[in-house]
Amino acid sequence: MSDWRDRMVGDRMAVDNEFSRQVANSRFSNQEWSLIMTATTFDIESPHDPEAARMIADTSDLPQMIPQLEEVAQVGPMGTRSEESESNPLGEFFGSIGDLLGIGGAGGDDDEKLAEAEELLAAYANLLHARLEETGKWDELREAAAEENA
Repeated sequence: MSDWRDRMVGDRMAVDNEFSRQVANSRFSNQEWSLIMTATTFDIESPHDPEAARMIADTSDLPQMIPQLEEVAQVGPMGTRSEESESNPLGEFFGSIGDLLGIGGAGGDDDEKLAEAEELLAAYANLLHARLEETGKWDELREAAAEENA
């Protein structure tokens, strides 16, 4: 039997399309959002309880990935570095040293990125949950998740 998550791929694609406006209005580019989604797993919390069960985003791998967003943001078309990152190599060098020493604003910015990513992922999970209920798939997937967790 396939994983219950595999049975919602089409629904995830539909939610991706619906959610694209929220991503566009966020601080994240489409490439950054793709990386965020790669580091996220969707799960059903309390699948044994039909009243309490809900779709959640497992973001436990996200903190380790957030620093990589800067690299994704600096990559331009066809995998080249953006002009901004090429124009100030000393700033990038000293910024890297500051990051290693724990000084500078990078940590705070990473915390803000993480918080916004988690907020967007929670909204995405809610939209996915609503879609699964609308399409009549929620109970089937919830039950499959409950069996998997038994």
